[in-house]
Amino acid sequence: MFGALLRFFRERLGLSQEALGTKIGFSKSQVAMVERGARPPKGNFVPLADEALGAQGALIAAGSKLRFSHLPSWTEEYTEREAKAVALHRYENHVIPGLLQTTAYAQNVFSCHCPPLEDDEIEARVQTRLARQALLKRRPAPVISFVLEQIALTRPIGGEKVLKEQLFRVLEVSQLRNVEVQVMPPDRRSHPALNGPMVLLESPARDQLAYIEGQSGGFFVTEQPELSNLFARYGILRAQALSPEESVALIEQMAEAL
Repeated sequence: MFGALLRFFRERLGLSQEALGTKIGFSKSQVAMVERGARPPKGNFVPLADEALGAQGALIAAGSKLRFSHLPSWTEEYTEREAKAVALHRYENHVIPGLLQTTAYAQNVFSCHCPPLEDDEIEARVQTRLARQALLKRRPAPVISFVLEQIALTRPIGGEKVLKEQLFRVLEVSQLRNVEVQVMPPDRRSHPALNGPMVLLESPARDQLAYIEGQSGGFFVTEQPELSNLFARYGILRAQALSPEESVALIEQMAEAL
């Protein structure tokens, strides 16, 4: 809404995004991203734009109430449901899930983003991700489980030092009474989840739903029979994976070997 207001005042004066950026000392791309809602206005962007566009305080008033999420738009509803879930079960096959990530590991994950993210955007996304981890120790405690492909635990994102710290973090979380971590060994011949990662949630009202995320978007599965099929697949995954005790022993070995 703030971006739409900024664009209204800019176009009213017949200014291009580049021209406005020149007047207030910001680049054309920064003006464009603020107008799209892709990035919050930085520094003194708002008062300078208000003066340059003759908005008479309208932009300043709107900017004072501006709230900006550093989550991709398609994940916002998911994170809201995640924070309230009474049960969460996750299968991951390429990276350690955000709920288990350390600061350094998360920084390196976001540093791999293509196209590259700005440093401040990386830091904001890291802090948003770490804040979600409050779910692990929330009271009343939710029931949480993870099934992780072994490659997700051995891929050296950030280097061996970062990975070692990350593995110890996984071990630390696995000791929580409400959390179980299982490793899927790479030599498993049959596999019901070759279609990719999934998250299964149970709401406070005991409604079940699944969340599937891809490269550029995600969607909920709430209808039968597909919802039941996903829960069944996850049950088979847990049966095929190493037990929680075996998984802890394996992760300890991997961490000590680094």
